Amino acid sequence: MEHQARTLVDRPVSTVYNQWTQFESFPQFMEGVNSVRQIDDTTTEWDVEVGGVQRSFTADIVVQEPDQQIRWISRDEPVHQGGVVFEPHGAETEVSLWMKFEPEGVVEKAGDALGFVQRRVEGDLDRFKSFIEDRELPTGAWRGNVPEDPASSSARAAVPRPIPHKRSRFDEDLHHGDRRRPWIHRRQRVSTT
Repeated sequence: MEHQARTLVDRPVSTVYNQWTQFESFPQFMEGVNSVRQIDDTTTEWDVEVGGVQRSFTADIVVQEPDQQIRWISRDEPVHQGGVVFEPHGAETEVSLWMKFEPEGVVEKAGDALGFVQRRVEGDLDRFKSFIEDRELPTGAWRGNVPEDPASSSARAAVPRPIPHKRSRFDEDLHHGDRRRPWIHRRQRVSTT
């Protein structure tokens, strides 16, 4: 299943991007991420819990462009892949996160179907926003570039970019209004009467 979320962070793009490159800090704001170890510039090992099920996997960073995007994919089944795009808006940064994972077993499939995974993704992005806004500087930075390899395997090449956000009048109103709340959680109420 695919999941997307986005938020507007009250920090410059380089600060937000630099913090995102600190994968080992993810357990501080990502629910269900027990640990992330960075093995080398493009390899991470993850221990996570999804719906009470423990998983460990190795993921490769397949694209990394400073202040723009990071994309990754797991090496083994079940597939876990995703991407994050950073878009500057003056002194703020829009962070768009896209993730796909294949739920296994009844518990994971039910949790995904009931929206638990989507809410977790949204909550993780909210916590990331708070994590970086509550400090002056990121906890570290890696400014290296991992260019997309046209000769990479078809699985790696299949990792899509997160869908760019098309702004609506509603988003513009929100952008100029309450800057502390992520866009994804602001919903319009529709009257049925």
